[in-house]
Amino acid sequence: MSVPLRSAIDVMRAAALAMTLTFSIAGTCYAQRVAPFDRLVGQWSGSGTIELSGGSHESIRCRAAYDVQQSRLQLNIRCASEGSNFDLRANAEYSGGAISGYWSESTRGASGTISGKAEGDRFQVVARAASFVATLTLVTHGGRQSVMIRSQDNQSTIRAVSVNLRRAG
Repeated sequence: MSVPLRSAIDVMRAAALAMTLTFSIAGTCYAQRVAPFDRLVGQWSGSGTIELSGGSHESIRCRAAYDVQQSRLQLNIRCASEGSNFDLRANAEYSGGAISGYWSESTRGASGTISGKAEGDRFQVVARAASFVATLTLVTHGGRQSVMIRSQDNQSTIRAVSVNLRRAG
């Protein structure tokens, strides 16, 4: 291969590499701007209901705080009713549509893993512990958010929690 032809191929490879890196970086920046956790950032509060194992319902008041750093989320949801309360904390990571991480609930001393997916404005997550499984669905539309937690454990005293939140401030 002649020297001018080799130089032209090297220039073409360098240009292709530069274009690939440029699109890769631009794609990463774009993905971070529209990452699904971004719409959660801040303080939220609202009310809802707890469904107890006997079928009765109690009103509940909740506060939620979400802290987002790129593709990582820290959340804290505190709720209280007349007869029950819970303090749910989680750390999650988003990658390619999938959510994974860890959760804990301090009033009952439970903890475990979370896994699920994010699609548009909806998060669908399964929380697991040694003897507990629950689904959590979170939907955000602008300054409004709905959270539904449903226990898959028939022995749980709390069957479900449904909360509607509004962004504070």
